Formats: sequence, structure tokens, C-alpha cells
Amino acid sequence: MSDLPRAVEWYRQVFELGEPDLEPADGVVEFQLGSVWLQLGEEPTARSGAEVVTRFGVVDARAERDRIAALGVQVGPLEHVEGAVDYCDFVDPDGNVLSFYSELS
Repeated sequence: MSDLPRAVEWYRQVFELGEPDLEPADGVVEFQLGSVWLQLGEEPTARSGAEVVTRFGVVDARAERDRIAALGVQVGPLEHVEGAVDYCDFVDPDGNVLSFYSELS
């Protein structure tokens, strides 16, 4: 079972969020991130075995990587794909893989 309060605090710090927008049921909170809703819950989800990476577009992937590293988040190196994208991967407290990326012009 997930430590929901710890996960909420982690997401609030990493994504600079306020309090959750909704608590639709016991053990579930939701944040509205633009047109996407992030739902965190205490119950584990069934895993298919495939790795899913949720990627978030940001203006400056390097700056975001440095910011969350300063928060104590274990974050991978900044990867650079010439002429395409900069990105870095990290995991949330439940082991879900996330990524910040910025497109290069």
C-alpha cells in the first residue's frame, strides 16, 4: 500500500503544486495539471510488466533537473539528443518512472 501523504508531499514539491484539487474517495487525491488530472491513491495498481514513463514538457529540462535534485530527488543524468530534446528521468516514492523534457529548436 502506498504512503499517500508522503506521495502527495513529494508531488507537491517536485511539481510545485498547492493542495490537491479533489479528494473523490477515501485514499484518493487528484491534482489538475492543465488539461490533465494526476490521481494518487493508496491502493496498488495492477502492473502489466511493461514500463510506463510519464513525461512532462518543461521550458528548461536542465534547470528542472537541478531544482528537483536540490530537493533530494534521485534524478538521472540530463540526456541530450542533438537537435531534438533534452530530458532526465526520475522516480516517485512508489517507483513510477517520470521524466522532464524540453524540446530543442
